Amino acid sequence: MALRYIPMPDDDAERLRGSGLDAYGNHPEQRISDGAGVPCRHCLSNVDRGKPYLVLAYRPFTSVQAYAETGPIFLHADECPAHDGQSLPPILASSKEYLLRGYGSDDRIVYGTGGVVGVESLTERAEELLARADVAYVHVRSAKYNCYQCRIEIS
Repeated sequence: MALRYIPMPDDDAERLRGSGLDAYGNHPEQRISDGAGVPCRHCLSNVDRGKPYLVLAYRPFTSVQAYAETGPIFLHADECPAHDGQSLPPILASSKEYLLRGYGSDDRIVYGTGGVVGVESLTERAEELLARADVAYVHVRSAKYNCYQCRIEIS
């Protein structure tokens, strides 16, 4: 099974870098990276030390509904290429564990799919979840803060 690691869409990244508002209707805050723990959700790489980045509220769903979680994320302030989707994103090697959660085609959490896994088991667990008929995609989230990292689908 080939997995695709889906970054924030180009349209969202461009809008937020421009004058666009985040999921809470605020302008993103600009900061300077210290080089540690600042994962961009568009290129799925860490923002280098000394480079500007944005902090904003993001909702990785197409509609507002009970399961459409919103939370803080980081984004390069300057344009960056979207992750290619084919390789394991660099940001997923920066922690020892992640929360994986399966969602149905209706964008609702599939109960019983959520759990924290070690980074060495991330791909295997994503494949297990995506093999289920009731799981359309998987979210990878921070195990400590529940921050959205990326979406995983079958290629």
